[in-house]
Amino acid sequence: MSNLHLKSVEELAPLIESKQLSPVELTKEILKFAHESQPVINSYIEFYDDEALADAKKAETEIANGNYKGMYHGIPLALKDNLYFKDKVTTMASKIHKDFKSDADATVVEKLREAGVVFTGKLSMHEYAWGITNNNPHYGPVRNPWDTTKIPGGSSGGSGAAVAAGASVASLGTDTAGSIRIPSSICGIVGLKPTHGRVSKFGCYPLAWSLDHIGPMTKTVKDAAAMLEIIAGFDHRDPTAVNLPVDNYVNQLTGDVKDLVIGVNEDYFFKQVDTDVEKAVRKAIDLLVSKGAKVEVVSIPSLQYAEWAELVTSLSEASAIHHSDLKTRPQDFGDDIRLLFELGELPSAVDYLQAQQVRRQLKAEFTEIYKKVDVLIAPTLPVVANDIGDDLVDLNGERVDLINNIIRFTGPGNLTGLPALSVPVGFKGNLPIGLQVIGPAFQEGKVLNVGYAIEQFNLMENRKPNILVAK
Repeated sequence: MSNLHLKSVEELAPLIESKQLSPVELTKEILKFAHESQPVINSYIEFYDDEALADAKKAETEIANGNYKGMYHGIPLALKDNLYFKDKVTTMASKIHKDFKSDADATVVEKLREAGVVFTGKLSMHEYAWGITNNNPHYGPVRNPWDTTKIPGGSSGGSGAAVAAGASVASLGTDTAGSIRIPSSICGIVGLKPTHGRVSKFGCYPLAWSLDHIGPMTKTVKDAAAMLEIIAGFDHRDPTAVNLPVDNYVNQLTGDVKDLVIGVNEDYFFKQVDTDVEKAVRKAIDLLVSKGAKVEVVSIPSLQYAEWAELVTSLSEASAIHHSDLKTRPQDFGDDIRLLFELGELPSAVDYLQAQQVRRQLKAEFTEIYKKVDVLIAPTLPVVANDIGDDLVDLNGERVDLINNIIRFTGPGNLTGLPALSVPVGFKGNLPIGLQVIGPAFQEGKVLNVGYAIEQFNLMENRKPNILVAK
């Protein structure tokens, strides 16, 4: 079979289940492409070739014996390198933790293993997940598969680039201010930040504990829904985990949006947006309306303070985690994140607590909004990918600060903890554009179904990145 690396889990799983495709054959193909594309996109930090082939053989035997575990059984994928693998190095893409080994798997790793996943390695990220470019001083920049002069987004840039290119069939990312949704939007894939507490963070190195989430980064919405079914659920080892039953998310993907009420917030989510991005998002909304959805314009006053509250919270919590290393070995951090950790020492206790008051008010306003609408729809980002190494980005002809603009629309989802999905809806030139669906707490099924409905419009026109690799 040709171009296996470009296929989604939902395309590959039936072939594996019916024994038309061997997990060993698929794993060899993914590893081959991952190695060949590594000099081009630099998405991996470490490869697990021998273990992957052994696990693929085990999956093949299980399936041959009639023990098929589900959609991800025998599927090869790599994970972001802040998720712990027992007795394996987890670097956090840093110098300080370059030799760190965990004595246990992260809960999400444990659950994926039980589902029969084949792990091909660990993927690059912005150092300690504290950035959105994935321009890493220790491991080199990850490059966007659509244009290798551009950033892949971050901090889960290795995951975004690997999935888009085909170096991993799917992946997991972590998201503190948009780090799943930013690279998903920029790399043209699907990225889901579940509700805070829906997925255990045990065994994930924290960036800012009250804002961190783990979620799927995949080629399709169905792939994301199936992965969420595996990784979701209560875990007593994570003090933020919420004890609620896990839904069957795949079964909720009907594509039916008749009478769905879409909330649109013009004052915040459609302000200072690239013209092509806005057109693509509004086109998708219009297509949903053509299928029976309705639009209601909503007001969320506290959004005007969201960027400040997100920044104070993330800076303070991240700097608390790294305080000791910042005092004793500051030179071992990359310049960009060392500056952020130093800035995080500046907010006062009053600042931090005021930010939490904004957060509480924002949650209350979103709760009220969801009494009138089913989901909110917005651009994932107000811009598309910029050049690697550039701190500014073009916004309708104006050069603006990259980091401030790129997290504007994703940060509120972390402050509120609400589920938020990025789905690709087109291009500006050859650079992908993402649309964000934000839903009520623990209603991932509803959010995913809206994304699935959008996916059926084929706004990406089946385009794939054209990676030129050395054979």
